[in-house]
Amino acid sequence: MQAHDAAGATTMQITPGTAVRSQEQFEWMRLRLFGACLAAMVMMGIGAPSVWSQQMKENPHDLELSRAVRPWEFLPVTGTRAGLLGNESGRMEAWVYPLKIFREFHLKFHSEGRVLAAEALARTVTVRPESASILYAGDTFTVRETFFVPVQEQGAVILLDVETEQPLEIEAFFHRDFQLEWPAALGATYLDWNAQRRAFYFGEEQKKFVAFVGSPTAAEPRAEFQTNYSERQESSFRLGPTTKGKERKLIAIAGSLEGRAGAEKTYQHLMSDYAQLLKESAEYYRAYLDKTVSVELPDAQIQQAYDWARVSMLQGVVTNPSLGTGLVAGYRTSGESQRPGFAWFFGRDSFWTSFALNASGDFSNSRTALEFISKYQREDGKIPHEISQGASFVNWFKDYPYGYASADATPLYIIAMNDYVVKSGDTAFAKEKWESLRKAYEFLKSTYDARGLPQNFGVGHGWVEGGPLLPVKTEYYQSGLGAEALRALANLARATGQEEMSKALEKDFEKQRSLVNESFWIADKKRFAFALDKNDKKVDEPSVLATVPMWFGLPSEADAAPMIQQLADSDHQTDWGMRITSNRSPLFSGGGYHYGSVWPLFTGWASVAEYRYHQTFPAYANLRANALLALDGSLGHVTEVLSGDYYQPLSTSSPHQIWSAAMVVSPILRGMLGLEADSIHHAVKLAPHLPADWTRFSVENIRLGKNSLRFNYNRTDEEIVLETSLTLGSEESTVEFRPAISLRTKAQKVELNGKPVPFQVETRGADQHIVVQFPITTGKYSLRIRLLNDFGLSEQSALPALGNASRGLRVLSETWSASRDQLTLEVSGAAGGQYELIARGLGGDEKVEGAESGRKSGWSTIWIRMPPSESEQYPHKKIIIHFSGAQGKKKSEKR
Repeated sequence: MQAHDAAGATTMQITPGTAVRSQEQFEWMRLRLFGACLAAMVMMGIGAPSVWSQQMKENPHDLELSRAVRPWEFLPVTGTRAGLLGNESGRMEAWVYPLKIFREFHLKFHSEGRVLAAEALARTVTVRPESASILYAGDTFTVRETFFVPVQEQGAVILLDVETEQPLEIEAFFHRDFQLEWPAALGATYLDWNAQRRAFYFGEEQKKFVAFVGSPTAAEPRAEFQTNYSERQESSFRLGPTTKGKERKLIAIAGSLEGRAGAEKTYQHLMSDYAQLLKESAEYYRAYLDKTVSVELPDAQIQQAYDWARVSMLQGVVTNPSLGTGLVAGYRTSGESQRPGFAWFFGRDSFWTSFALNASGDFSNSRTALEFISKYQREDGKIPHEISQGASFVNWFKDYPYGYASADATPLYIIAMNDYVVKSGDTAFAKEKWESLRKAYEFLKSTYDARGLPQNFGVGHGWVEGGPLLPVKTEYYQSGLGAEALRALANLARATGQEEMSKALEKDFEKQRSLVNESFWIADKKRFAFALDKNDKKVDEPSVLATVPMWFGLPSEADAAPMIQQLADSDHQTDWGMRITSNRSPLFSGGGYHYGSVWPLFTGWASVAEYRYHQTFPAYANLRANALLALDGSLGHVTEVLSGDYYQPLSTSSPHQIWSAAMVVSPILRGMLGLEADSIHHAVKLAPHLPADWTRFSVENIRLGKNSLRFNYNRTDEEIVLETSLTLGSEESTVEFRPAISLRTKAQKVELNGKPVPFQVETRGADQHIVVQFPITTGKYSLRIRLLNDFGLSEQSALPALGNASRGLRVLSETWSASRDQLTLEVSGAAGGQYELIARGLGGDEKVEGAESGRKSGWSTIWIRMPPSESEQYPHKKIIIHFSGAQGKKKSEKR
């Protein structure tokens, strides 16, 4: 189970019968031990001020992840113009967008008179942002195969580092699959051996689409063939013998959509300059991590997941020679088809990802994504849903039904544009795109019914594209986006100097907000309907989709909180994320793409919404679930969709889904840390809801106009200290610090650089926030908040073993007595399960009902044992903590 030392650092301590934990922890021992050491250093200030950043600069592979090979797991290596997509057994397919070159690439080893299949010897996989390696081990040799795709090149490189006692030769095999991405296609294609290049030449009759696959040591080529009597679909070549010792072999793959000369040039460049290209690609990712918002967190797993999520989002940036540069949705092998997962451009995927890009300060790629999608806006203002990479070769928008299939992409476009402009301060882009925004709004208005709600009938789907949840007239999700688009457009109008229009749109927004919430609210059940049917009847199917309007703060806390508490129960929330609907629903199926499965996208929506409404237990559990997914499955990436019954990705899932990675970043920055930058008004807000065992974090590279900020947060039982400084720029900015404290805790005084400053305390249903505003220019600022009776609880969730059902604890609600001397927790957990909560601020004289309390590894701990039950898999239980002494309550009191 997880334990904590006196400094608050996560450590590994495996003991029987204490908590429900994943059996796969042993597989992650190396990672966690490293993380524990790092966390301890960060918590105790060793190596301060920037342990992680300094290590990143000193070691180019600090984001390296390694484990024993899982042959079935997806292994992608991508650049902006090409990709290698395969699995951990070493089987790969190659793409130079939008052209597929081959599939089923694999190796065989010739050693001591035997021919050995490489996949049978695959032992360890190691991934880095710029490459991935598989280590093969035989009795007398090892071969490390490294896959590498340069960031900007139309090709890829495979490096083979050999160490052997006996003569060894490697043979490379593949199936020619020379075709354009779906739905485009080439005519007849062919393959020839080019002796001068020591490579196979791929061609077609127009001589426009060309590829080379070969090696400077390639020999003994064997090409595919077909006769009246026999055929061979594989082609292969050998790489020359290694007699003994160490040697590096090289395979290069190059493609062109503009004839042979371009492919030959790229092929030669890869052969000659691969070492420099590899170095440049590693630096590309390091520089990206250095210039976007970086965090130092005491949880090494969440830390690493955050950094990998930024890398994964960046890997979604693709340049198509005919269409331009934008964000694709994700990656998966295509097999014998021409569809590599969702490796084409999607509207709503780009917009949800852009929220994470904006939060992390990557304004360039966010703008690129918005620009790309807006380029294909329909004449009536509708925003595209998806654009295949083969779209320029067919009449995509007229002959296929997919281009404008969704209705939600249009309001999301307006919302995403506003988010980008506010975070970046790029009002010029809003002015440039105003006509596009106006047309999008006019289209949105044209979809309203008589009541003023956007319809899906005859317009396009909302979130749900098919399955038993349909048909509906409009979803709460869809109507919520329509309302938020009005607020976004009002703000954009103000930012572009259109004040009167802005005021009119704000009035429209307030009316729309009330209409949407009233139309879907089911008062007696304290939740929002999933949708309205064709007769405007509420479809009472509670769904995580309701957290999207909550993400934007549309419902009141009085309405949102009780629904969040329902969604936090075991029928909606699994150990690996949020189901789209309850598993108690008659419509539910764990494998249902839109009626039962778990999407990390949903999990991220829920986490941000839960933090917004101060429901921190489910918020952190969902955040942590997505973070752990980034370190499992396809290493460094987050899958598209998982079973709603068992911890297992769906068989059709894209294992490297870009908006899934975004839903690691947004819950951390927008949710847990409450980081909101407004470059238009030179203001930044930090409103952290931290686990009780987190005593420090730091955030840097927060872009605010021409400024860049750094925050360093430290907490003890007696105080919170926030250190702030500008690391770039000198323009005066405003910082609003709003740390969450428990309802029992009192803020005694606040000092800025040693001098008292005014503050407020805002009381919510589940916590309080100390609110302090102060201006900053150059220099350092130290804000100190003195606390009395500080208290907090946290729980560390974990993923179950692959294929298992949920077993984790759910904390559904926290209720304080009026005098703040009693806290009641409603929890649910697996029947017979045992759990622990880490507590800060317990003095030892408290009385705990329904659980046991004590000390462990320097921390106060509450142990919860769920009763055995044959009738309920996840029974409920109440835990009551009685404190000695009452605490007063003062709401929004100025100090």
